[in-house]
Amino acid sequence: MPTTALRARAEIDLGALRANVRALRARAKGAAVMAVVKSDAYGHGAIPCARAALEAGASWLGTATAEEALALRAAGLTGPVLCWLWVPGGPWRQAIEADIDVSLSGMWALREVTAAARAAGRVARVQLKADTGLGRNGCQPADWAELVAAALRAEDEGLVRVTGLWSHFACADEPGHPSITAQLDRFREMTAYAEERGVRPEVRHIANSPATLTLPETHFDLVRPGIAMYGVSPSPEIGTPADFGLRPVMTLSASLALVKRVPAGHGVSYSHHYVTPGETTLGLVPVGYGDGIPRHASGAGPVLLDGKWRTVAGRVAMDQFVVDLGGDEPPVGTEAVLFGPGDRGEPTAEDWAQACGTIAYEIVTRIGTRVPRVYVNASM
Repeated sequence: MPTTALRARAEIDLGALRANVRALRARAKGAAVMAVVKSDAYGHGAIPCARAALEAGASWLGTATAEEALALRAAGLTGPVLCWLWVPGGPWRQAIEADIDVSLSGMWALREVTAAARAAGRVARVQLKADTGLGRNGCQPADWAELVAAALRAEDEGLVRVTGLWSHFACADEPGHPSITAQLDRFREMTAYAEERGVRPEVRHIANSPATLTLPETHFDLVRPGIAMYGVSPSPEIGTPADFGLRPVMTLSASLALVKRVPAGHGVSYSHHYVTPGETTLGLVPVGYGDGIPRHASGAGPVLLDGKWRTVAGRVAMDQFVVDLGGDEPPVGTEAVLFGPGDRGEPTAEDWAQACGTIAYEIVTRIGTRVPRVYVNASM
C-alpha cells in the first residue's frame, strides 16, 4: 500500500534526546537527573521522551500536572515521579496510590494530602517547595516553620514521608544576576532549618536547565533539566546548544502545497500586509497558528525551502502561510523546513523565537496536535 504523504510533521530524534541526557548527566557530576516531561515533553511527546530519558540514565521524571504524572504511570513507567502543580480538590488519592511524589507549597495542600492518605491507607510521598525568591509557587520563608512542623507531625502519624526539599530559580538564565546568589543562600537556609528539625529528604534540588549547565554549586542531590534535554538552549546569552554539547530534538517541516506565479502589486494573505514588489512566485506552506505557528511570525518567520531561506510573506493564517519564492518554482510537495538542528542550513527554534519576540521554549511547546510526531532513532 502506498504511504500517505504528511501535510506536516514534527520529527523527534530520540537518539539526540538520549545523547542530551547523557551530556547533562556529565555536567551534573554525581547528582541525579530528573527529566522534566511536562506539557507533553515540551511538545515532543511525553511517553516516548520519558522512556528515552530513562534509558539514557535519568532517574526521576517531573511533571507539572497530576494528569501528566498519572499518564506516565498508565504507560507503565515505574520510577520516581514528582508532580508540582496542584489545586484544591486535585486527584491526591490517585497520585498517592500511584506512588507519585506530590509537591506542597502551603498548609491547604498538606491538609488535603493527609486526608487523602488516610482514605487510601497509604503513606503519601511529599516534597516541600520553598519560595526562595521566584514569587510563584512555593512556601514563603515566613510560613516555612509552620509547614515544616506540620509535615513532621503528619510524618509522625504515618501519613506522609517528606522525600524532598526544593525550589526554583527566577533568573538562572541571566548570568551574574544578583537574585541567583540570593536564592541559593535562602535555599540553603530553608533546607538547613527543615533538616535541623528532623526532615530527612531523599533529594534537595533547585537547578533547572540553565543552572544545570552553568552553576555547579546549585546541583545538590538532583538537577531538573527541562528545555535543555530537548536540545534547546535556555538562553542565547549563556550559549548555543552546541556550546553545551546538546542537539535539538525536534525538526518541524511541511510539504509545499502550491506554487504559482503572480504579478507585481499582488496582495498576500489577510489585510495585504505584504504586497509583491514585482512579478514573482508564491509558495503555500500548509501550517498555521492552528498548528502552533506563531501569528507573530507574520512577515518574519524563516523557512528553508529548495535550498534557500525564505520568509513568511504577510499574515500567518490558521492553517497556512505564504512565502515569496522570488521567481523560483520548486515542485509541489517540496519539503519546507521551519526549524531543526541547523545541520542542513535550516533555521532553528531560536531563529523563530528571535523572529517572534519570544523564547524557543514557546516555539517547540506550542506545536499542536494536528502535527503528527514522527519518532526516529527509537532504539538504543
